[in-house]
Amino acid sequence: MMITDEVLRPTQLKVDLQKLLSNYRLLEAHAGVPVMAILKANAYGHGLDEVAQLLERAGCSYFGLAYVEEGIRLREIGVRTPILILGGIIGEQIDLFLKHDLTITASSVDKLKSIDAAAKKRGCMARVHLKIDTGMERIGTHYYNAASLLSAAHQADSVLVEGIYSHLANADELDLSHARLQVQRFTDVLQWYTENEIPRPLTHLANSGALLQLPETHFDMVRAGILLYGVYPSSTIPRTLPVKPALSWHTRVVFFKVVLPGHPVSYGSTWQSEEWTRVVTLPVGYGDGYHRRMSGQAEVIIRGQRYPVVGRICMDQAMVNIGRDEAFNGDAVVLLGSDGESTITVEDLAEWADTIPYEILTSVNTRVSRVFIWPAMEESNALEK
Repeated sequence: MMITDEVLRPTQLKVDLQKLLSNYRLLEAHAGVPVMAILKANAYGHGLDEVAQLLERAGCSYFGLAYVEEGIRLREIGVRTPILILGGIIGEQIDLFLKHDLTITASSVDKLKSIDAAAKKRGCMARVHLKIDTGMERIGTHYYNAASLLSAAHQADSVLVEGIYSHLANADELDLSHARLQVQRFTDVLQWYTENEIPRPLTHLANSGALLQLPETHFDMVRAGILLYGVYPSSTIPRTLPVKPALSWHTRVVFFKVVLPGHPVSYGSTWQSEEWTRVVTLPVGYGDGYHRRMSGQAEVIIRGQRYPVVGRICMDQAMVNIGRDEAFNGDAVVLLGSDGESTITVEDLAEWADTIPYEILTSVNTRVSRVFIWPAMEESNALEK
């Protein structure tokens, strides 16, 4: 039998690229400087290839990724937009960066020297952004030792210092005192260029939280991650920009049953009804990223009504108690998104799973197919101009 979309498992993510594009333009207008679109972790679960192709056509000036293999993937599909790899590197990877024209994060003097040596051997210039640790304690040269990195970079023969950046640990909090301390440390580091009469490279600091709350961090470019996809980085930040979630998650009922009182549902027998009830089974589970931690907490939408997930969520299936209401095999189910007046948000899923929206978006397994809703023809034509 020929396999078609109609007979595949109905659990799907729908990615509205028009909403994502609108978010991108809104953020760029708000920031007043170019936006580096952060596309790591499969574009926060939205689909790396498609999101990159959309934003390249829209004129996005820079992409940010976590690992070299993500950058190689985009080069292999023809994406030519500059790509900064934000994560730490090991020496053996440097040649891959150079081969695929990927910008390297130079996070220490030793790594900078390794980059310079590899580029010299290859007979090319390596493009780097210098990473300054102003209070994250992850990667980067400490702000109080930064002059050594900046000086070594200026002296390197085969390194083009295209940018300098740091990362804020608490820009999505109500208390911005630590974020402002980091901003001051970063600003102090930048004085090295003034003192040495050297032009300052492309400077970027703002993540999604700072883009919203700290306009002094916008510098020459901002890095938009979760906000680009229509989700706020924390619940404490005022909703000042009308971004819209680009992603929704759907499935269908695959089994319907009447469950008698005293008959527990799923592994561990953690839930049972005190009276007869109707339970439907959905083809989605923790193997898809529908977290087991949401067992007994999550809700879904069927026919515009919210119903509880009962019993433990299995690897591939979950059960829903619809009480005395009706639902039939094939009925549409919303796991994330809206149906009528009912809505389930990423924040809802995160609360039920005792985690953050970032983890919800990035943990949906790739076995869940993505369906892309591309911009309308008029918008698509405008992208090409």
